[in-house]
Amino acid sequence: MPPVNVLIKPASSACNMRCAYCFYRDVADKREHAFEGMLSLERMEQVIAAAVEYAEGICSFAFQGGEPTLAGLDFFRQVVAMQEKYRRPGLQIRNAIQTNGFCIDEAWAEFLGKNHFLVGLSLDGPAELHDLNRRDNQGKRTHDRIMKTVRLFEKHKVEYNILCVVTGKNAKSIQRIYQFYKKQNFKWLQFIPCLEPLEQERGAESYHLSVRNYGDFLIRIFDLWYQDLQKGEYVSIRHLDNWLAILLGEPPESCDMTGRCSVQFVIEGDGGVYPCDFYVLDQWRLGTVGEQSFAELAESDTAKRFIQTSLAVPEKCRACPAYRVCRNGCRRNRLMVDGTAGENYYCDAYRRFFTERAKELQAAARLILQLRRQNGYW
Repeated sequence: MPPVNVLIKPASSACNMRCAYCFYRDVADKREHAFEGMLSLERMEQVIAAAVEYAEGICSFAFQGGEPTLAGLDFFRQVVAMQEKYRRPGLQIRNAIQTNGFCIDEAWAEFLGKNHFLVGLSLDGPAELHDLNRRDNQGKRTHDRIMKTVRLFEKHKVEYNILCVVTGKNAKSIQRIYQFYKKQNFKWLQFIPCLEPLEQERGAESYHLSVRNYGDFLIRIFDLWYQDLQKGEYVSIRHLDNWLAILLGEPPESCDMTGRCSVQFVIEGDGGVYPCDFYVLDQWRLGTVGEQSFAELAESDTAKRFIQTSLAVPEKCRACPAYRVCRNGCRRNRLMVDGTAGENYYCDAYRRFFTERAKELQAAARLILQLRRQNGYW
């Protein structure tokens, strides 16, 4: 049995914000039922029991949406109690939640800190950039509200990282965003390229991230990060951490850098199970938790087909010296050819980055090793 990672959408596609670039609203609208209902505690107990039975060593539960806090704080209190009920000796249970921070109050922050939830907080930099795309359901700005959540997290010692969606505008403003994060003392950052609607030609959306803009972003954020690293100031940026891990001979923890898809066990509000957060679509439904075991879901024909469509390596990748690190990126950004995932849309951006910053990447890897030795980590 393997370690298990389960991603749960307890509020399905329900959300209290209306972000312009929300990929999940687009995904949900392409299903027969966009909103699959709120996950019941009975169904949640089935998820926990099945995952704990299947897992070995580590069983991780991540809660996402929509907006998962809409399930209510009492729901999550029951989740923690049920995890303790089903925990097996020697099994480590971890919890994480990705939130827009809009619902967080004192009680929420206290709960998350006390129960050691790792929180991903969506915050696209300073107000003038964040509020461009991240508005509430009434179209009002949200930045001030989210910064109050940051202060609550600090007060209650919540472990959190910051997630920034990279749009065309954000890519051009990455120095301002990075400086804002440094001023706030944010040390754990994720930068995720925005996704445009499935099967839509790219470039039509106001938030479009062009290949050139993304290449500029990759180079600029690396340069800013590397300048700090050379001064002994380490900031964790997830995509850089993973690329450097690969250069150091270690496996990446981010699924988009493994070169192939895997089954992630994404649970919707009705108990439906899907292989990936980007593909919670009717055609990729693996089954229903409580009706099939996790082993049966992982070995289903649909799961095997999902993985198979990600395995092809384009000829351009085979000849590219950067492929051993890039690995053609996330399948969601690969261009489909005859039903098979082909070359990544951002291929030229990755190629440019790995070509223009090859020496600096190797130097950064050596500095990371030095920092590990200094801090007693090897």
